[in-house]
Amino acid sequence: MRTPRHDLSRRRLLFGGAAVSAGVLLAGCTSNEQSPTEAQTKAAGSGANTEPGKKVTIGFSAPAADHGWIAAITNNAKAQAGAYQDVELKSVEAGADAAAQRAALSTLISQKPDVIVLLPHDGKELNAFGLEAMKAGIPVVNLDRAFPDARAYRCQIKGDNYGMGVAAATYIAEQLKTKGVSNPVIGEIPGIESLELTQERSKGFADTLASYGFKVANRRPAEFTVDSGQQAATGLFQALPKIDAVWNHDDDQGIGVLAAVNQANRKEFIMVGGAGSKKAMEDIAADNTVLKATVTYSPSMASSAISLARLIGQGKGMSDLVELQVPKEIVLASETITKENASDYLKLGF
Repeated sequence: MRTPRHDLSRRRLLFGGAAVSAGVLLAGCTSNEQSPTEAQTKAAGSGANTEPGKKVTIGFSAPAADHGWIAAITNNAKAQAGAYQDVELKSVEAGADAAAQRAALSTLISQKPDVIVLLPHDGKELNAFGLEAMKAGIPVVNLDRAFPDARAYRCQIKGDNYGMGVAAATYIAEQLKTKGVSNPVIGEIPGIESLELTQERSKGFADTLASYGFKVANRRPAEFTVDSGQQAATGLFQALPKIDAVWNHDDDQGIGVLAAVNQANRKEFIMVGGAGSKKAMEDIAADNTVLKATVTYSPSMASSAISLARLIGQGKGMSDLVELQVPKEIVLASETITKENASDYLKLGF
């Protein structure tokens, strides 16, 4: 999924005429069942784009909801489609891997939807599908995991992965500077190592730490799950007898990381999470764990993807832009949630 930490509370994007604050586009990662909040999914407000128009059939596919963030992607997409009278959503099963998703999507092409919204298992592996759909005259809105070929999508919306790393490193470095720590031991628990988004997050983290003269002492990848987070953290604690700070890329696996913290009784460091789950925000607000901040990565991008797909299907542009077409790419900024602002963002978690 991003740029240095920005205060974007006043920056606004309009989808289908509905104003959506960039600060509202927040993520959460712990519930597979909770419905999106009004803040996560914005129905159309007033304006020409919000009036019912040409009916648009949108095909949709995302990996199975075995992870809270992915569950929110699917829930938000369905809720947003339901907010429009002129949208019909056709979901297809993604299967267990990229090959299975590719097969399911082939059947979707034969149904000839007006637009396809897709969160691929892996952008590189599904790039050929994007090219096929676009060649067949079906615009593709690529979600989160980028296709390497710009010809494979009409529009791409994603979070700022590089910026997540920048935001996490900036918070950690500033906290350590305040404490007078000049040579800190910093750990990192990324997600799935093979994904480009993980590599971008780690690069943003490493680049920003380097600007402060710091570096990562030990890095233990997990797999965006509670169990893998606990395992990775346990390995990190065994490798580093003393730690000053840890960045855990994902709040789902962060539940496991905190379990490992308690099990090993390692509470000498500060931790930053990733995504902005409701559970993480509650822990940050309570200020009774090592978790002191989280950097956002918005599953509500799925809501926006549906709105953008609708506009593309109707041949419309975004209400507040002069251009007549939906932009080619939209990158959502990553924000930092701390004890000071957690109460403001808590209602946006899930």
